[in-house]
Amino acid sequence: MDKPTAPSCARNRGPILAVLQPLLQDARSVLEIGSGTGQHAVHFAAAMPHLRWQTSERAQHLPGIGLWLEEAALHNTPAPMVLDVAEGPWPDGRFDAVFTANTLHIMGWPQVVALFEGVATVLAPGGVLAVYGPFNEGGRYTSPSNAEFDQWLKARDPHSAIRDVEQVDALARGCGMTLQADHAMPAHNRLRVWRR
Repeated sequence: MDKPTAPSCARNRGPILAVLQPLLQDARSVLEIGSGTGQHAVHFAAAMPHLRWQTSERAQHLPGIGLWLEEAALHNTPAPMVLDVAEGPWPDGRFDAVFTANTLHIMGWPQVVALFEGVATVLAPGGVLAVYGPFNEGGRYTSPSNAEFDQWLKARDPHSAIRDVEQVDALARGCGMTLQADHAMPAHNRLRVWRR
């Protein structure tokens, strides 16, 4: 089996890391939801060796993540864990931070709700949730490319869609989290940070 690769990870990992490093300088443990290929985990864990970076994904993606982790052989990346946001199992422990990239627009809205509700059960008091990806504002696309991307998403899966920041912020508030920062990122993406 070859290691899975996502070209977008190579493009966005630098700008994401630039936001995460100061944000997570005092954190010790991070849960990554929807780790995908595992590329982000290896890059971020190598750059932030003080963190224990826990990857998670649906079961079918774990072998690919495992290949990236095995090759990197980092001391701070434990074995990936199975996590389906709607079905669990959510870990028993608490994390100083939760990170997820390019997931909210792939999931259906019930799964987005389940993600925030699950994060509320594993995020330590004062912990942060950092979400990277495209967002709409005021019910409108922020760029023509995002409009095109959203049409592609919906053609692929009618439950997928770029999410409105207002709806996501309301969901976060309902789960005990307050918006702390909204970072503009390349290619009309954002990195939004909530604190519990």
